[in-house]
Amino acid sequence: MDTENIKIQIKTFFGLEPVLAEEIKKLGGKNVEVKNRAVNCEGDLGFLYKINYSARTALKILVPIDEFKAYNETKFYERLFKFEWDDFMSVDQTFAIDSTVNSERFSHSQFMTFKMKDAIVDFFQNRYGKRPNIETKSPDIKFHLHIDRELVTISLDSSGDALFKRGYRKEQGEAPINEVLASGMLQLAGWDGKGNFLDPMCGSGTILIEAAMIAMDLPAQIFRRRFAFQNWKNYDEALFNKIKEFRIERIREFHGKIVGYDIDGRMLDAARTNVESAEMEDIIEVRREDFFETKKDLFPLLMVFNPPYDERISINDDDFYKKIGDTFKTNYPNTLAWLISSDLEAVKKIGLRPSRKIKLFNGKLETRFLQYEMYEGTKKLHKIENI
Repeated sequence: MDTENIKIQIKTFFGLEPVLAEEIKKLGGKNVEVKNRAVNCEGDLGFLYKINYSARTALKILVPIDEFKAYNETKFYERLFKFEWDDFMSVDQTFAIDSTVNSERFSHSQFMTFKMKDAIVDFFQNRYGKRPNIETKSPDIKFHLHIDRELVTISLDSSGDALFKRGYRKEQGEAPINEVLASGMLQLAGWDGKGNFLDPMCGSGTILIEAAMIAMDLPAQIFRRRFAFQNWKNYDEALFNKIKEFRIERIREFHGKIVGYDIDGRMLDAARTNVESAEMEDIIEVRREDFFETKKDLFPLLMVFNPPYDERISINDDDFYKKIGDTFKTNYPNTLAWLISSDLEAVKKIGLRPSRKIKLFNGKLETRFLQYEMYEGTKKLHKIENI
């Protein structure tokens, strides 16, 4: 692998591609290209380490190592059997393969994964008289197989476990929001750590913790123990340590307030456990409050939250969303509020026209991330239109 000019593909969620592209440019990526649920770029080995450690909206970071066209399973196997696998792993290391197949020619992704596994194992058996072992849970080396029609791309997964697994979450709520999605929402909402932040329905605290990490410029993976690239043949430990030290030196003090409310005591316990795990008790305050009975007490204020939807927690949607709108209008003047919801009919009951609408996915649920601007006496309230 040319360690000076590595082609890199970074996976993310639908709708977060522009946020990720901006992050990658700021971190020093070259030739940044926005794709569907991904961003492509180039950089050196140090840059690869840096984006794994720092990029907030990256799910996994792949390095393509071979690309070819295959028209049948035999040709696919033959090409992979001839590939120099020992450039990237040793016979004593374990490996696993993730695959994405979008092809009428090769319709069964699991079968193609088995063919690739056979080619790798047969390569080592043929060359060294010994077979490497497969380990699905925590392999030393992780490969990614992507087939689009007849185009085959083989990549090394430099991350290992998906990068939303930050390492601070000890407790889950009923429907916790993914850390990468939470960070993407905060960046779309313009949160930069200036001013104050409120999540009025904070659940197990993910949005709060991600907001604090942005406010302090903490690297996204500061709590992570291990990356897949640390098992690569060309791993440079001194370089990675230098990159970590440089990023940690950039951590800044935060002078605002980050506050979370929830009405459910169990959720608050989960949030407090996660906040403690992230060592942020001094930064984040969590309180038992019914949002509908609160008044704005932080100025200036950005609000971002994930209200419960009917798919996960049973509530009377119409009444619930109407109360959100009433609370916005009555108790939170001069506030910018964002919320994510999959119930596109119920959000109309908020009774305010969103000033921005962004399509995102929360798991498999299609959602809208909606911005509401509450002005005191300067704008008439508009009737809701189509969302």
